[in-house]
Amino acid sequence: MIRHGHGGPSWPNLQCLVRRKPATASSAGWAEDADRGGGQRLARTLSVPHLAAIGVGSTIGAGIYVLVGTVAREHTGPGLTLSFLIAGVAAALSALCYAELSCRFPSAGSAYHYSYICIGESVAWLIGWALILEYTIGGSSVARGMSPNLALFFGGQDKLPFFLAQVHVKGLDTPLDPCAAILVLIVTALLCLGIKESSSVEGIITTANIIVMLFVICAGGWLGFRNGWVGYKVPEGYFPNGVSGVISGSATLFFAFIGFDTVASMAEEVKNPRCDLPLGMGLTLSLCCFLYMMVSAVVVGLVPYHAMDPDTPISSAFARYGMQWAEYVVSSGAVLALVASLIGGILPQPRIIMAMARDGLLPPLFSDVNRKTQVPILSTVLIGICAAILAFFMDVSQLAGMVSVGTLLAFTTVAISVLVVRYAPPYEMPMEVALAGSSESLASFSGHLEHDEQNSEDPFGNVQEALTVIEVASKVRRQKAIGNIVLICVGAIILISAVSVSFLPFYVQTIACTVGGLVVLSSSIVLLCIGQDKRFLGQTGGFMCPLVPLLPICCIIFNLYLLMNLGSHTWIRVSIWLVAGALIYFFYGLKHSSLASMAYHRISPL
Repeated sequence: MIRHGHGGPSWPNLQCLVRRKPATASSAGWAEDADRGGGQRLARTLSVPHLAAIGVGSTIGAGIYVLVGTVAREHTGPGLTLSFLIAGVAAALSALCYAELSCRFPSAGSAYHYSYICIGESVAWLIGWALILEYTIGGSSVARGMSPNLALFFGGQDKLPFFLAQVHVKGLDTPLDPCAAILVLIVTALLCLGIKESSSVEGIITTANIIVMLFVICAGGWLGFRNGWVGYKVPEGYFPNGVSGVISGSATLFFAFIGFDTVASMAEEVKNPRCDLPLGMGLTLSLCCFLYMMVSAVVVGLVPYHAMDPDTPISSAFARYGMQWAEYVVSSGAVLALVASLIGGILPQPRIIMAMARDGLLPPLFSDVNRKTQVPILSTVLIGICAAILAFFMDVSQLAGMVSVGTLLAFTTVAISVLVVRYAPPYEMPMEVALAGSSESLASFSGHLEHDEQNSEDPFGNVQEALTVIEVASKVRRQKAIGNIVLICVGAIILISAVSVSFLPFYVQTIACTVGGLVVLSSSIVLLCIGQDKRFLGQTGGFMCPLVPLLPICCIIFNLYLLMNLGSHTWIRVSIWLVAGALIYFFYGLKHSSLASMAYHRISPL
């Protein structure tokens, strides 16, 4: 039979937690009806150059001007370049998964949108809620770094103008930072002007930052060839801490590549998403990886790794060879990187909130799109004010780990979504019920109702009755695929937990690693034997992620490893935020979801 809501889901009906948005919500019809802000759409004005500018600007933050010194001293030594390469390849695993899903479902929301279609509403809500936290704290922490970088141009912190200098207030441990708040509000105003204007400014700033990095590469390379690359002649060799040092350095440097997912959140504003989105993400990662590797190769060659300044490694490297003036060039690059990263950090968040409001999980006023600028102004202003308040009052660097949780959770669910869409795509289509529970609502399905009542399917894949032999085989295949995807996730959690929890006895770790590894391996083999379902819903003909299921599984394992090594304090803080989100979902989103008034109608895959 066809399932439908009765004014919203009942509390005992837990199946509503895994109800899935139709794949066609990313195209005109269903999404237009779901947009409660009057049907106004975002402007499709972005092309590959715009996406590359947004992606590179979001990814290359001021951290690169510090990371090369910290990671080289503590982990990699002269092998820093190899660590950047490994981190770039690891980031590419997630980027390939994002590229496929952004082609299939080109709509605002990024990982939230993909999870809603492939996994279920409750998981999508948690991902969207975690991303809201990630972008808010990320933007605030970036803004807090502006004042120290500007101090060089004014001759020190004490000589900064009053509206730029940090203010120490008696009784407060953290200084107030008006510069950070002002910067966030200026960027918010820019984003309200329109996506074309925002992307153009981002492109100019990103180009200037790349020019600074090219200066570091060229000038540093000239100094290196002139003086014999003394940094590579250390007695400890190329890998002073061994392969483990390079790997641990890669885990730290992985977060320097986070930002390409901003490109995916722009999907609804791209002229040709099926072509431009994969190119934009690929160009972003390739350019960032090239710049990171070249800068690191030059800097570790100029100065022995143990003699690097951990705070200003690039400036001090040039000063070592009598080029003190280069400090101003490098600091200019850091300031530009901060501004570009802040624009890229705040830009996607209003679109995620807008997507959640369209789906009824947040109040509909957040889905309003201004008809003149074609951006969600209310959501943008709200996020900007919250980020400005955080940047003004709090030392958000203490909360930086929470940013990583949102990102890694999103990367993990996107990889799982690729497995789902390849092996067990959703074959149900929600149809709106005119009056829930009434005869009029059921009459709207006349002509095919009797047949579909016998062949309907819920999100769990439970077919009711009167199935043909072929349909039974298809149902069994999909159930096996879903079961093995779940087992892969469980096995990966067991495996990574055993590796990460150091206080366990050795024999317990060995047994857990063996069990988890065997579960992942056997389930992966079963998936290969089952084969992919070629008749999935959504757009086809765009980019296809290669090496499925191997690549998404590697992505899941890597992201889970990073998640489990973030520290207990980070997880406690994130858990409080996620519990608050769960309460909002159960008391508002669950009942106001646009799928609460939908009846699931099975679409035969045959």
